Amino acid sequence: MSVKVDLSRKATQGPPKKDRRPMERTALGEDDQQFFREAMADVRPLSDESNRFVPLPDADTKPAHPAPDDELETMARLTDLVSGSAELDITFSDEYIEGAVPGFAPKLMRRLKRGEFPLQNYIDLHGLTRQEAQEKVTDFILESYRTGFRCVLVVHGRGHNSENHIPVLKERLPYWLTRGPARKIVLAFSTAKPYDGGTGALYLLLRKRKGTL
Repeated sequence: MSVKVDLSRKATQGPPKKDRRPMERTALGEDDQQFFREAMADVRPLSDESNRFVPLPDADTKPAHPAPDDELETMARLTDLVSGSAELDITFSDEYIEGAVPGFAPKLMRRLKRGEFPLQNYIDLHGLTRQEAQEKVTDFILESYRTGFRCVLVVHGRGHNSENHIPVLKERLPYWLTRGPARKIVLAFSTAKPYDGGTGALYLLLRKRKGTL
């Protein structure tokens, strides 16, 4: 005896439907409720303050002015003692400039580049001719040295308003810092952080004048 099966009808039948009725909630007994209250006794809801979004620091935002650092000052004084008046070693690229006397501590250079020295004075060279800027920079360095300043800022600009947009002052500054009176005063220099002028400014670390605290 043969049995015929209707395959077409069987193929159209899907899996049995699940019972979609909502699950019935089981009421907690008195013992369960007491246990739950004890377990949650130390839990406190989050306040609005703790839910606030804290933005990441902006590279263009200047942080709090760094306080004088005894370690930095000690390292700078040691550099004063061990370094002579030899010409600075200069690294120059399209964007960044840095230079230091031979034997300058790499750790000290990294901290100068990060803007960790408190800035004690600055000069802005915008609008000056090359000759005027050279004279101003020399006078500024000498005056800062006589005053006992250690870290100062020179704002030279990016050359956007100069002919062919060439940063003439930026290109000349390293040579001014390694010649004339500045040569015996400047220990190191580096392109500033964005909040201090970025590629349009230089940090200068000066020797400590003898006889000053």
